[in-house]
Amino acid sequence: MGMDVHALGDVEDEASIPSSYTLLPSHPDTPQRRPLSGIVGIIASVMFLTSLVGLIYNQGPESPVVHPPHSPQKLDPPSRGVSEGVSEKSFRPFLGESPYNWTEAMLAWQRTAYHFQPEKNWMNDPNGPLFHMGWYHLFYQYNPDSAIWGNITWGHAVSTDLIHWLYLPLAMVRDSWFDINGVWSGSATILPDGQIVILYTGDTVDAVQVQNLAYPANLSDPLLLDWVKYPGNPVLVPPPGINSSEFRDPTTAWFGPDGTWRITLGSKVNTTGISLVYQTTNFTSYELLDGVLHGVPGTGMWECVDFFPVAIDGSTGLDTSVNGPGVKHVLKASLDDDKQDYYAVGTYDAVNDRWTPDNPEEDVGIGLRVDYGRFYASKSFYDQNKKRRILWGWIPETDSEDDDIEKGWASVQTIPRTILFDNKTGTNILQWPVEEIESLRLNKTEFQGIELAPGSVVPLDINGTATQLDITAEFEMDTETILNLDATDVSYNCSGGAAERGTLGPFGLLVLANDALDELTPIYFYIAKATDGTLKNFFCADKTRSSMATSVERRVYGSKVPVLDGENFSMRLLVDHSIVESFAQGGRTVITSRIYPTQAIYGAARLFLFNNATQVNVTATVNVWQLNSAFIHPYPMDQI
Repeated sequence: MGMDVHALGDVEDEASIPSSYTLLPSHPDTPQRRPLSGIVGIIASVMFLTSLVGLIYNQGPESPVVHPPHSPQKLDPPSRGVSEGVSEKSFRPFLGESPYNWTEAMLAWQRTAYHFQPEKNWMNDPNGPLFHMGWYHLFYQYNPDSAIWGNITWGHAVSTDLIHWLYLPLAMVRDSWFDINGVWSGSATILPDGQIVILYTGDTVDAVQVQNLAYPANLSDPLLLDWVKYPGNPVLVPPPGINSSEFRDPTTAWFGPDGTWRITLGSKVNTTGISLVYQTTNFTSYELLDGVLHGVPGTGMWECVDFFPVAIDGSTGLDTSVNGPGVKHVLKASLDDDKQDYYAVGTYDAVNDRWTPDNPEEDVGIGLRVDYGRFYASKSFYDQNKKRRILWGWIPETDSEDDDIEKGWASVQTIPRTILFDNKTGTNILQWPVEEIESLRLNKTEFQGIELAPGSVVPLDINGTATQLDITAEFEMDTETILNLDATDVSYNCSGGAAERGTLGPFGLLVLANDALDELTPIYFYIAKATDGTLKNFFCADKTRSSMATSVERRVYGSKVPVLDGENFSMRLLVDHSIVESFAQGGRTVITSRIYPTQAIYGAARLFLFNNATQVNVTATVNVWQLNSAFIHPYPMDQI
């Protein structure tokens, strides 16, 4: 967020940092925009990507006429299933089953104990996270009226440690013509003098997606309770050739070598997902730069784009504006077509504002995912307090809207994760729960050298219930045995679940299981061996038997995970009632599972080790901590 001189460390060729920033005017001049040259560059870039973008002016809509109406009029919510960008989430799987007869006890148990979620109602994307005067601020998409999407505003909460949270009054509501149909996703930038600017997408009275500016009414207020919307909003409208409903989610700004700030936001041309780049000196007027930061054919609309540097040595987080030797850049996009977050590591050319992936075969949208489970619309920020980059992701529900209305809430945020470059593989990022989660650890139970024979299930007798846990586990095998076994699981991809037995897997943990194993959620590894002896390691989460309810999603998540020579198979699991966050090999591959047990709840939840391989023994070492509940409740406003 912004620039922190002290955080740059020994990185060379830092962008020069402006010494001051002009206060936003009370009566701004009309924002100046020069979209023509920029859109020509966009067309050229995407022609290179798709060879079809020459149709953009023939098939694409004209630039929308955006003007304030005489009086704001709120539109009715769109029908369920109509895409409305990051706000309308219509991607729950078709369940096709009768509703489950939930008891009040089952629904009450689903509420998490240490993950952030509002007191009630609907929540989706994390927005504008920042650290200010001793407080971490989290904003989020929120419906104050219902447990389903609609009336989208910015909820607001603060924390001193990213774990215990205090709810604050709504930060921004839809009260102006430029956001009357939704205060949608956006980002915060902290400027060198400490000022804070927020850019967010507004859905106008004419259903046009525009970018708006907001800033604190009182920067000396640690809680940042009051926000001012810039009277000259919108500061950006869709340029020619960009659909009025495909222009959203501005990023945190970074400072370029030419002395101006840059932002990028998501869009598409035909089926090519793109990130547009704008530059500004004052955050009220913008110039669309030629070309695009990047685009990938066939990936569809990009939303919730994130763009940030990582240190190649994997030692520390970096401020968003850092570039130069020893730095790579991560480009992440949330794909509107399949509702998954993808990323790639590459190189940013700050002079020409182009980003190039290190591996084109694993480009954004076709390669690595931030999380292989139920996870979307993630947002990162630079924590200048502890010199680290932190990421949140939204965990959507996978039950029915009727169920959400019955329980009175929907959706959870992940535990904040630190982000570092994996300097051992050189190909991926590492995600890991923030260290503050360990402050919730209570009693610990250790299990050393447990032998798991093929086909075995071993109960772990922990001290306490198995519904709020922090688990670390390592699994060892005899390397010579693996190399000598004749295994040909070349087509394995996790889809068969934990019941699919192979020569070298699956093996791992069963969480939120009952004694009879009627309900269980396996988190496991699987080693696939090709005929030439090549090994591919997979990390998977199986939800097919996680609930007796048939009206919830029950599927298998997972992907490959690098396991280097000399490394044991390792995982860390955060279990919190109906959420399981799973981290393999130090966070190289991550899976978030949203589950709805009916039997394995409260004191009936159990924890097991298992090895369902057919020909290999596994030795497991497991540490299990009970976790306390986090302190999450409204801020005592009467004490202000």
